[in-house]
Amino acid sequence: MAMRDYLIGEVAEDFTDGLVTRREAIRRLGLLGLGLAGASTLLAACTSDEGSGSSVSGGTSTPPAPPAGSAAPAGPAGTGGKAELVDFGPSTDRLKGAWAAPDNAKAALLVIHENRGLTPHFEELVVRFAGQGYAALAPDLVTGGTAGKDEAQVQGALGADSADVLQRRLVSTIDELQRRVPGKKVGAVGFCFGGGLGWSLVQSGEPRLAAVAPFYGPGPANPDFSRSKAAVLGVYAENDTRVNATRESNQAALQRAGLTHEIRTFAGADHAFFNDTGARYNPTAAAEAQRALLDWFGRHLA
Repeated sequence: MAMRDYLIGEVAEDFTDGLVTRREAIRRLGLLGLGLAGASTLLAACTSDEGSGSSVSGGTSTPPAPPAGSAAPAGPAGTGGKAELVDFGPSTDRLKGAWAAPDNAKAALLVIHENRGLTPHFEELVVRFAGQGYAALAPDLVTGGTAGKDEAQVQGALGADSADVLQRRLVSTIDELQRRVPGKKVGAVGFCFGGGLGWSLVQSGEPRLAAVAPFYGPGPANPDFSRSKAAVLGVYAENDTRVNATRESNQAALQRAGLTHEIRTFAGADHAFFNDTGARYNPTAAAEAQRALLDWFGRHLA
């Protein structure tokens, strides 16, 4: 799936779920290169008889509260620290990123953000991974950086960059991880848009990746993972029908390639269920996915 098409689908899904207004959805689609007529047609097709997408007055809704007695935030346990904002990469394409690491990292992690860019959630997430013993770096893949842009502008910027540009930035981040923690295995985890890029890394056969965990990310068209040697944990949500459309083809490609892999689909969960700052956060599924993720990395990045 082309990433621009995926981003357009994300806007449509947010509109359908009532997370953005029609006006905001049209603005976002315009920044992704879709004209007014095309955007209006798309949103009309998304609107149900009950009027989905027309009931909200703001940009996003409030995340649901965790159930009584549930454990703390989704994702690896926090350390109470704060991510360091760093600059890295070649002079022709300098990147910013959020970095956190323990004193003696057991492995290195590339953390790939969603289509909202390098938000505070991802700055916190690298700290959580550091608390589990991993040196973690989340690059800001938005040209010009996430800071100073709203969500629509971030999505437009991500949609404007080619797959080659995004891939090159991920490779630069792996270079930086190896510079900072030499001699350690490297893994990658990506979410939504970042999950799609995680599958792209598997497709590229990036030789330095020992393990990859794409969370509800779209798979590539006609996937061929034969060049990869990574152990792949594919994470899906039961109710995420749009992304799940590529699940079987991804799994078949993993099997053809002979890669160590596991596909997990979490019952009752929707797209972006792991993000505890988002409207679709599902604490039960997130906690279960956290255990699966840390177990996977523990086995394949040791």
